[in-house]
Amino acid sequence: MNPIKETMNLRFFFVFFFFYVFLLFPRFQLSEAAKDSSAQQVKLQNRRLGSSVVFPVSGNVYPLGYYYVLLNIGNPPKLFDLDIDTGSDLTWVQCDAPCNGCTKPRAKQYKPNHNTLPCSHLLCSGLDLPQNRPCADPQDQCDYEIGYSDHASSIGALVTDEFPLRLANGSAVHPHLTFGCGYDQQNPGPHPPPPTAGILGLGRGKLSISTQLKSLGATKNVIVHCLSHNGKGFLSIGDELVPSSGVTWTSLATNSPSKNYMTGPAELLFNAKTTGVKGINFVFDSGSSYTYFNAEAYQAILDLIRKDLNGKPLKDTEDQSLPVCWKGKKPLKSLDEVKKYFKTITLRFGNQKNGQLLQVPPESYLIITEKGNVCLGILNGTEVGLDSYNIIGDIFFQGIMVIYDNEQHRIGWISTDCDKIPNEYGGGDVTEEAYPRGFGLITELFSGTDSSKNKNLASDGEL
Repeated sequence: MNPIKETMNLRFFFVFFFFYVFLLFPRFQLSEAAKDSSAQQVKLQNRRLGSSVVFPVSGNVYPLGYYYVLLNIGNPPKLFDLDIDTGSDLTWVQCDAPCNGCTKPRAKQYKPNHNTLPCSHLLCSGLDLPQNRPCADPQDQCDYEIGYSDHASSIGALVTDEFPLRLANGSAVHPHLTFGCGYDQQNPGPHPPPPTAGILGLGRGKLSISTQLKSLGATKNVIVHCLSHNGKGFLSIGDELVPSSGVTWTSLATNSPSKNYMTGPAELLFNAKTTGVKGINFVFDSGSSYTYFNAEAYQAILDLIRKDLNGKPLKDTEDQSLPVCWKGKKPLKSLDEVKKYFKTITLRFGNQKNGQLLQVPPESYLIITEKGNVCLGILNGTEVGLDSYNIIGDIFFQGIMVIYDNEQHRIGWISTDCDKIPNEYGGGDVTEEAYPRGFGLITELFSGTDSSKNKNLASDGEL
């Protein structure tokens, strides 16, 4: 899914769905679990901040085009696969209602149970919809509509439900969090929508899951993701996985009008030499498969790559996968065959002498397609309507731990083996077979001990 997620003005064309939605979302009535949530929130706030929830990640840049986690919602819990997205705030899942554009069967959709959020709730205002949006009755449901830059969208209602989580310290928490129940998904682009159940919103706004967990005292508002070249990785909410040294940090832009993770100006380098392109801001967005440069930066890097390929055994070719591709003398099977013909791209944040460097090797900006061609995973953002926005997507994130530190308003990165959890959490391989699906990882699962022996999991941390 392309980056720069921004909520759109709530339109009224979906009044057509009102009768159906009214049947499934009657006037706001809290379930017994939700009525008890206030007391549970107080318990959470009384906990000492300092633990994290860690999830294995699956996916790839190509051909899948996204990375996802499995997350349990509800009581009893139901498992959903969600596309991890630091470019938008709202988490939503496909809704068991008369549903347009849903890719999941009803059995794998979320079923509301009189748990919609009223439009008078503070989190409803977190949608950034027009202030004159109708809320005639404070108990009316909070409707949402979110749109994405690739023209995909989701319409639905906000609901609140239990998110059973196992923290990395072995305790269990059951916070009630707010998310969207989406009953009308549109994806008019050329590519089919991801077959996931929805989006895990990890942006900077009030509705972000990380912001909500911080407000309840469950974790710090720090997001960590590590995406592997091999289809694995991990995602963490909380700061326990953040290394104590070796991280390169750059500040988030203070004047950004959006809730995106936008950094200050950077200079574009190729093979450690300046391209002449300076003063460009970047948005870090795990919801985007590829990286987008504005027209000036894109053309500069493309010209340098093509110049560098003169005399090399790679020729321009057409491939529907991406706009710019090359073919070898025979179909390519691995980037190892051709990465020696390409140079490292570097983004230098801050000043020229003491700038923070984000170095991107060829294997983190190229892909090998099904046709055996090598293609450039950097796109012209101006051509697709992103104007001057520059987006760092999943392809650049491969092989590094990226840290979104909302506590100190900064972003950090460090080269990491994303196929394995850090040593302080057992150092084991990240596999879906090695953890309780959708609840979060705990240390014992990686150290080879029986997690059922951890008494805190079932008692001390239970809410």
